Amino acid sequence: MRLALNLGYWGARNEATAGLRLAREAERLGFSCVWAAEAYGSDAVSVLAWLAAQTERIEIGAAVLQIPARSPAMTAMTAATLDALSDGRFRLGLGVSGPQVSEGWHGVRFADPLGRTREYVDVVRLALGRKQRVSYEGEHIRLPLPGGPGKPLMLSVHPVRERVPIYLASLGPRNLELTGEIADGWLGLFVSPRHLDEPLGHIRAGQARSGRTADGLDVVATAPLVVGDDVAACADRVRPYAALYVGGMGSRKRNFYRDVAVRLGYGEAAAAVQDRFLARDYAGAGAALPFELLDETSLLGDEARIADRMAAYAAAGVTTMSVSLQGGTPDEQLASLATAAAALDLSGAAP
Repeated sequence: MRLALNLGYWGARNEATAGLRLAREAERLGFSCVWAAEAYGSDAVSVLAWLAAQTERIEIGAAVLQIPARSPAMTAMTAATLDALSDGRFRLGLGVSGPQVSEGWHGVRFADPLGRTREYVDVVRLALGRKQRVSYEGEHIRLPLPGGPGKPLMLSVHPVRERVPIYLASLGPRNLELTGEIADGWLGLFVSPRHLDEPLGHIRAGQARSGRTADGLDVVATAPLVVGDDVAACADRVRPYAALYVGGMGSRKRNFYRDVAVRLGYGEAAAAVQDRFLARDYAGAGAALPFELLDETSLLGDEARIADRMAAYAAAGVTTMSVSLQGGTPDEQLASLATAAAALDLSGAAP
């Protein structure tokens, strides 16, 4: 199992200099990748280009680029450019976001997310293919547009890699099956080793349907990391993060992260978190999260306890453990990265 760093939404928790310092330390410690995200604040592309320019070996990953924010051709151009600028270090993570962001921010209807994702990935792969003009006729995407002056074009800038790896951020059963069918990796959030057989089962079903082998897909679990001797106090540092996702990432009727908490067996608590969060009782929403939910989806405690948790993730099928630092001073965060690296070695799961 490899180790990665997820910087999250740039500017929400990290100042630019602190984030760069973390990325450089992760590179020094042998982390495989540093990931950046986007929602409706800073974009991930600018952040990743900046990080790529100031690192040498660590890979840079988008977790994720939002599908409704860009045309697939634009995403292919971006992927090729970032891969070239980073000398072959780019990983492309994609996701449809949610209806609130897609329709409220990007003005794109959140309809048939599975069909749109499939066609989007098709076009990105076509465009990244070497010496290949892009012509595509799908239900959601048609290139060139019919009846006009457009003609099939070929990407004029090529990535360093023969195949830029494409990851999908997926949560529901059908999206997980699509991930297994068409993607090179899965970006998982709120992943519990105890319940990992279920999402991996859906991914493997998708692989079997497409004739792909079960091996080779990168299973990335992003987990909050808090180092300390008091595990309950460590969990408290995760509460604002988890409450935002379970309670606020979506509407009352449609919140994919709440649904994950329900599938993990915390349906009653998830409903309470959502009720309080939507009533703007953010502290109450965090307090309603069971310790058990936070503990089984995070890395909490001292080095030995974190090593045990990493071993459980590796045994369950995770191939990349991506840590998300929760609070602390810049120096404490650097120390947390060192603890994570030492814990991976101690766990026996290091590659």
